[in-house]
Amino acid sequence: MSVVLNSRESILTTFNHFREELDDFHDTRERLIKSSRDVTNLSKKVIFLIHRTLTETLGQSDEKETSLRAVSRAKGKLKEIQNLFAGMSEEIAGDRFWRYQKNVSPGLQEYIEALSFAYYLQCQTMISYEEVQKSLSDADGNPYFPLPLDDYLLGLSDLTGELMRYAISSISRRGGRSEANEVCKFVRGCRADFEALTPYFRELRKKQQVTSQSLEKIEDVAYAITVRSSEYDLPPELLDDIVERTVLEAGFGSGGDGRDRTREGGRRGGDNNRENGDYD
Repeated sequence: MSVVLNSRESILTTFNHFREELDDFHDTRERLIKSSRDVTNLSKKVIFLIHRTLTETLGQSDEKETSLRAVSRAKGKLKEIQNLFAGMSEEIAGDRFWRYQKNVSPGLQEYIEALSFAYYLQCQTMISYEEVQKSLSDADGNPYFPLPLDDYLLGLSDLTGELMRYAISSISRRGGRSEANEVCKFVRGCRADFEALTPYFRELRKKQQVTSQSLEKIEDVAYAITVRSSEYDLPPELLDDIVERTVLEAGFGSGGDGRDRTREGGRRGGDNNRENGDYD
């Protein structure tokens, strides 16, 4: 009889332990989902802030000065996001991260999109994997969690949509036609490079379709401007003035960026001159 009782108590103790572990898992999961949503919301605000800064100074300063002003304003918000990741680090330390990765991924990808957008505007190149991981590390260089390669690539793939909006809005600024052409080349290179990786990352193939659509929109605008410009025998500077004045008079390029963005649950390197390009 005592053997039966001991066996029963042992089973109850074991199941109580399982219950506590499951409760802890679900509580942690809910906290991480909430934190990931906060990261997503803040990251979207960073992207909106950058676009708004780029458009509200339309015609008031040159392209480089405008871009650096947008980056400067974005860095404070990016720091807030990094602090959120720091707060999550204790719950996803070590191997625990992989248990909760899918709960963190949506916010992480949105953060990488915002970070890489600011980085591109400042450095005219793609932020590296190492730079992103550095931004997700403490003062001693210890990562809050390992950066998954698929989240890194998917976040960068989302960047092409923001670059499309940036390129189209740049058309109306002095020197913007040249900037739009550079962005077009960059996005074209991103699509080509990402294509080689699609067999290894299933979600990347889906995002490649959106990247192709973004590239097509940039090419359509650049083509239209080039064709119209060829109809007039005018210096490039005068053409810039005409395009800028036309856009301003029509009311384009101010007040919002017309974003219509959806998300499913969730390169280029270079040795360009990097002015204060520290994002950690």
